[in-house]
Amino acid sequence: MSAVIDLKPMVRSTPIDLFIGGSWRPATDGQRIPVLNPATGAELVSVASGSVDDGLAAVTAAYETGPGWAATAPRTRAEILRRAFELMTERAEQLAVLIVLENGKILADARSEVAYAAEFFRWYAEEAVRGLGSVQTAPSGRNRIMVMRQPIGVSVLVTPWNFPAAMATRKIGPALAAGCTVVLKPASETPLTALAIAEILAEAGVPAGVVNVLPSCRSGPVVRAMLDDLRVRKLSFTGSTEVGRRLLTVAADSVVSSSMELGGNAPFLVFADADLDTAVRAAMVAKMRNGGEACTAANRFYVQRPVVEQFTRRLACEMGDLRLGSGLDERVQLGPLVNAESRQKVARLVDETMDMGATARTGGSPVDGQGFFYPATVLADVPPGAPVLSEEIFGPVAPVVAFDTEAEAIELANDTVYGLVSYVCTSDLTRGLRVAEALDCGMVGLNRGVVSDPAAPFGGTKQSGLGREGGHEGLLEFTESKYIAVQW
Repeated sequence: MSAVIDLKPMVRSTPIDLFIGGSWRPATDGQRIPVLNPATGAELVSVASGSVDDGLAAVTAAYETGPGWAATAPRTRAEILRRAFELMTERAEQLAVLIVLENGKILADARSEVAYAAEFFRWYAEEAVRGLGSVQTAPSGRNRIMVMRQPIGVSVLVTPWNFPAAMATRKIGPALAAGCTVVLKPASETPLTALAIAEILAEAGVPAGVVNVLPSCRSGPVVRAMLDDLRVRKLSFTGSTEVGRRLLTVAADSVVSSSMELGGNAPFLVFADADLDTAVRAAMVAKMRNGGEACTAANRFYVQRPVVEQFTRRLACEMGDLRLGSGLDERVQLGPLVNAESRQKVARLVDETMDMGATARTGGSPVDGQGFFYPATVLADVPPGAPVLSEEIFGPVAPVVAFDTEAEAIELANDTVYGLVSYVCTSDLTRGLRVAEALDCGMVGLNRGVVSDPAAPFGGTKQSGLGREGGHEGLLEFTESKYIAVQW
């Protein structure tokens, strides 16, 4: 295989219109969204930009097909999801290249994402036939308490640009398994992957109208109109906490059930007794997976003082050796950020932190030339109150802070409004479990840099979100409990 892969014809073969009611159509007002290649800043193609009317048409399609899909046998739904998994697996390379082209991540990360995304279809194919209910005798003995789980109904799914395949399948999989119909609103930066997945689902046998995909650069008005429609019963959103707050306010007006997977500020704790080989490997995965553009990315590195210099030096060496360039070049280990705004934010955070006295052990300044590149950066001597410790970086920057005691490490880690994921490195299992229990977050990686798994409940505490995705809990998010009092 050549070092540089050019499969841009894949873009030209991908649908570029709205997918509503099983058919491809342009936006009612003809508007389109330019999709840019982050490695060059050049336009790849344009896709239809859905209007409010298009959003309501998608809700109508989902609503009208809802009863039929809910009544479909769980085994039938399962077989369709299984076929979608197989098709995604067969087309993994094409989908990976498509992700690189519109998102910018390196090809290795894109391939991993496609494999991870497909697993949600396989997992929920298995979960579709395992819907739970219960029957028990009432304490009084007068009747039985029967509880069943029913599909919640039309679900609006809003996904971000950083994992355009996985964030879509992590929502579509459980929704379809539960018997719900959906309207997916993908990020404006990365609509092509979502449209390609819609095409796969249709080929897998999903009936027309069950899955609708609506790219739009008018996200606020379109999503608001859908949430104001009383036929919509569920909102599942992945994105920033700021946008999540606004959507919760809108959803409250119609009392729409809401699942929120929001921002993070993940601490990475390294204790003096940690195996540093393991710690550095875990740090590289936790920080550099997807180029740092992940809500699960390690955002703050707290290292016990006896090993802080050694850890910082080794991390800077690993990050400094990463080759920067277009993600389609298989020799490249770090691609561009998704857009100019993201690069500006990362540069601002680094500059402000260095102005406060931090030093860059590697990186620390933007890369000249085309594309939205920023080099891998390690910041040492980061002072308390530095903005890089309180804001979600969403880029390849690792700020390092020394700590002395276990209690101090826990206090520093929990000193944030976010609570998505934390990472702990120690050779003492007792300490590791004790610290993991004390951390105020929804997930902990113990001596490892990745926690995501389709079979595990993904989600956070505090302002990192509401509800869980993945695992059996992810299926239950798309159901309602119905209690029936019965005698026999």
